[in-house]
Amino acid sequence: MIDHLGIVADAERYSRQMLFAPIGAEGQAKLLRSRVAIVGMGALGTVLANHMVRAGVGFVRLIDRDFVEKSNLQRQMLYDEADAVGSSPKAEAAAARLRAANSGVTIEPVVADLNATNVEELLTDVQLILDGTDNFSVRFLLNDVSVKHGIPWVYGGAVSSRGVSLTIVPGETPCLRCLFGQPPAQGTAETCDTSGVIGSIIHTVASHQATEALKLLVGADAQRNRKMVHWDLWHNQYAAVDVSKARKPDCPCCGERRFEYLDSAIEEDTIQSLCGRNSVQIQPVRPAHLKLSEWADKLRPLGRVEQNPFLLKLHLEGDITLVLFPDGRMIVQGTDDPIQAKSLYSRYIGM
Repeated sequence: MIDHLGIVADAERYSRQMLFAPIGAEGQAKLLRSRVAIVGMGALGTVLANHMVRAGVGFVRLIDRDFVEKSNLQRQMLYDEADAVGSSPKAEAAAARLRAANSGVTIEPVVADLNATNVEELLTDVQLILDGTDNFSVRFLLNDVSVKHGIPWVYGGAVSSRGVSLTIVPGETPCLRCLFGQPPAQGTAETCDTSGVIGSIIHTVASHQATEALKLLVGADAQRNRKMVHWDLWHNQYAAVDVSKARKPDCPCCGERRFEYLDSAIEEDTIQSLCGRNSVQIQPVRPAHLKLSEWADKLRPLGRVEQNPFLLKLHLEGDITLVLFPDGRMIVQGTDDPIQAKSLYSRYIGM
């Protein structure tokens, strides 16, 4: 809290952070006045939220469409077994845990699927966006909002033992589309559910993101990391790639200011509930060319797999079956909830 003189009222709570000279009392006061949104409350998002709330960021919005499962507990630090048994929404469960840690911060959980219809409403009243997502489609949407409204964001990703992070400041740094152009095709990006992940890379990436967030919020612009940082903790590899000159004048987003993901000029994948079948079909906008035998090997550790020349079935717990076709199309059997189906597609195939 900040009193009427602008002095940090709960100084004891933040005393060690204020002793760190680059933050100090003035920086702490800025943090307490700051507003941050975290998109995705999985592994990265839980670490990010924990850092932001404990550091005293005054308002933190937590956005996630998913619920807690037992397999999350190995790396998603804000959840416990009771959350998994009760299938608690991640945003709500995280908010409850964080409020117990710092009652002086306003925490707003939002249980929603972030998409082009709601992203501006949820992200344009904050100073900073933190990426805790697990797919590139949402990241390109974040990038559009960031550039259109001049809001910095910190990109992060982790899978297996590898991770990456980059700070994006509109008008100063390259944006995500300068560097990657478009999301990878469905089925080509690894996911934690197919390649696994160790908890330590999550904390490495998210702690880097959180530190960059603190620099942005207190105004320590000279200390910002202007490189894209890569880690592979298992193989003892680290790289920092200078991308400061990678801005493209003809970038569709930051160069030409065409916000194709935000304006849905780039068509979204078709998600359709199949009437009377308790199933949802997901049709990717860009057809893939999947080798079903390779996907059978990837998915076999996760459940019972059936395969023929035309399709692959993965039988999961809870009477859910994923039916995958070579063009990337999937039918999710056992649910009529499009959001749940989209979440399963994202987890197991990448979206």
